[in-house]
Amino acid sequence: MITRRLGAAGPTVSAIGLGCMGMSGMYGPADENESIATIHEAIERGVNLLDTGDFYGMGHNEMLIGRAAQGRREQVLLSVKFGALRAPSGAWVGIDTRPAAVKNFLAYSLRRLGVDYVDIYRPSRVDPRVPIEETVGAIADLVKAGYVRHIGLSEAGAETVRRANAVHPIVDLQIEYSLVTRGIEAEILPVVRELGISVTAYGVLSRGLLTASRIDGPGDVRHYFPRFMGENLQQNQSLVEALRTVAGEQHATPVQIATAWVLAQGENIVPLLGARRREQLRDVLGALELRLTADDLQRIAEAVSASRVAGTRYEETQMRALDSERSAKAAS
Repeated sequence: MITRRLGAAGPTVSAIGLGCMGMSGMYGPADENESIATIHEAIERGVNLLDTGDFYGMGHNEMLIGRAAQGRREQVLLSVKFGALRAPSGAWVGIDTRPAAVKNFLAYSLRRLGVDYVDIYRPSRVDPRVPIEETVGAIADLVKAGYVRHIGLSEAGAETVRRANAVHPIVDLQIEYSLVTRGIEAEILPVVRELGISVTAYGVLSRGLLTASRIDGPGDVRHYFPRFMGENLQQNQSLVEALRTVAGEQHATPVQIATAWVLAQGENIVPLLGARRREQLRDVLGALELRLTADDLQRIAEAVSASRVAGTRYEETQMRALDSERSAKAAS
């Protein structure tokens, strides 16, 4: 397994991480036995970064990972997001990153995961009511106490990243980045590189948009994403065809090309891929075998251009709530 380091002094991780959100119903029903088998095969193949959130399936995802990682704790690095609030109906009802809440969330995560510490702990979103210094300071207390090894951020803007890193070293920023979602390149990516912070990139396949993945029933959150709606989806089919064309030229799959392109954007970038089944995992890992030239990468970027995507990555209310998006608008 090819490895990369998170941050200037963070842990060494597999060049591709496994995002486990989809194993807890976010994209429709998932088979638990197959999910656990997928995690096991990922570990056997050298994938050591498992990413989750305490709100994925209202704790289900952490319990699933806890079962899958039992007896394998030394082989995995657990990256956990916290702070998102959900109602019994599953509705999203806010964010809470107050210091007391940080410690409370972690206590429950440790129990569900069945571990004594988590490797990377991060707020899932920036809470506009709580200074980032207070949130990171609370996690830093947990680092000193031995319950957390490293601190990360998620969907934070450049200025927020600077402020957080001034309190305690940040090892990585988890944020959406793909061929068709490239907003971080203008301001955020230069800042994290300046500070020696890595990027763990999610949405590499734009939630299956680039592979023509179909919405799987009423429980699939993509029902609410503009890129999967009506005329937007029809227009975005051209991106799927373009990616298939360039993948064919490289004798690879669309998944492998999209993943390899993100991998090639810098040694400080680690793609997180949400494989729910073993065959998906094998497809993803095939990206590590591709050897793309600078001309290849340019051809891919031109064929699957971000300027051609129809619709924003989240619906309007969520976009306004993202610190990463607010910062980008302020800069422009």
